[in-house]
Amino acid sequence: MRVTLERSHLLSSLTHVHRVVERRNTIPILSNVLLRAGEGELKLKATDLDIEAQESVPAMVERPGATTVPAYMFYDIVRKLPDGSQVSLETSADGATLSISSGRSRFSLQMLPESDFPDISAGELTHRFKLEAGALKGLIDKTQFAISNEEIRYYLNGIFLHTVDGPTGTLFRAVATDGHRLARADVPAPAGASGMPGIIVPRKTVGEIQRLIEDPKAELTVELSDAKIRLSLGAVVLTSKLIDGTFPDYGRVIPQGNDKELKVGKSEFAEAVDRVSTISSERGRAVKLALNPGRLVLTVVNPDSGSATEEVIVEYDADPMEIGFNARYLLDITSQLSSETVVFRLADAGSPTLIQDSGDAATLYVLMPMRV
Repeated sequence: MRVTLERSHLLSSLTHVHRVVERRNTIPILSNVLLRAGEGELKLKATDLDIEAQESVPAMVERPGATTVPAYMFYDIVRKLPDGSQVSLETSADGATLSISSGRSRFSLQMLPESDFPDISAGELTHRFKLEAGALKGLIDKTQFAISNEEIRYYLNGIFLHTVDGPTGTLFRAVATDGHRLARADVPAPAGASGMPGIIVPRKTVGEIQRLIEDPKAELTVELSDAKIRLSLGAVVLTSKLIDGTFPDYGRVIPQGNDKELKVGKSEFAEAVDRVSTISSERGRAVKLALNPGRLVLTVVNPDSGSATEEVIVEYDADPMEIGFNARYLLDITSQLSSETVVFRLADAGSPTLIQDSGDAATLYVLMPMRV
């Protein structure tokens, strides 16, 4: 194989594909990126056996061929080459090393044969639709923080994507929960999405999708079955296995009868929570909210270090009540909101609270209270 291409094109492609490679691998070939040159392009592919990323970049191919080299080392070499330079790649006659040349720089990397590189077969993908990349990224941004890290309930270790019938038509919905908080976001379902199976996209794949989407206006093609998902964005194709499990009936934990409404300025509330939680211990991040008409008092008490209180002017005209929440969870939720007003709908100190953005009816959050 002998090929020459722009350093910027190669670096951009490597940036997309090398991230799926695990830094620690017991199988040597999984530490490598596959390079395949032919017909005026260089194809790059990487996998961890659960996710596969591939991309093609234009190149001058003098001699077609394919090989694999260590992904992170290759990426670091290309990253450190000068901007605007040309990079030449050439395999040795004995098939043992890949020579990388650029200007006065010369590198040689050990290769493993292309034949050893695994291929994730997507199989039959039953549903296919297109949507604006920013729509999917928005769903992920609003729900990702609520993905569970608890490996026992593995079916919560991702985002549940599915379609539902809404009052104005079919909705494409994302849901994530860790049992303490729940995030749900909707966008209008694109043509072809109706009837798709409900799928749980793993946490790592969610992160890769998020990083992959650089232009929110770009068109994203989604193909899926109940076992795999494939996303195509420009020259990049990301294929991933899905979590094999049943997502819980989240509708049962979304409160319907919470009759106490609290409205508060997002920035003022978040800053107050952040300030008083400075006193809290890492183990107990509880902040108490004492609600009275027109007034909210936030309190944190830490027996080992002291206490903190702060008063915030709010819109609230229901009966006085006190309720406790995890401060970090409150900050996670408020950071997702786009308007300047947060709406809390509460029932009592022991029941789930509904939190919404006053300017976004398509997104809601549920937060379980803490004892304080």
